[in-house]
Amino acid sequence: MGSFIGKSFILGIVLLFGVFLGMQQANNGMLQMKGYHDPELKGAFSIQVNDNQEKEASILGTNVSEKDLAEKQKQLEEMESFNAFSKAGKALSDGITNAARSLYDWVKGN
Repeated sequence: MGSFIGKSFILGIVLLFGVFLGMQQANNGMLQMKGYHDPELKGAFSIQVNDNQEKEASILGTNVSEKDLAEKQKQLEEMESFNAFSKAGKALSDGITNAARSLYDWVKGN
């Protein structure tokens, strides 16, 4: 089961990379077809280094930086919706563990 999930995850990453690569190639083709550089026509994915030596990425024309990601993570942690699945998974795990332990004690006692 874990092997299937791992292979599926790797396949998904490879296909996503292929989509970004195809979009970049299409962008380059449109620039060549147009014959001049249009600033409105943005690339699919690019990375720049600022004056402060911070890296910024641009995905589909939307700027993403480490600072933005940290702020979003902090906001999610404050909302506590970030850990909802984690808490539900822990409760389910504890319930299964307790049920298995009580079943083991019952079998051991008989």
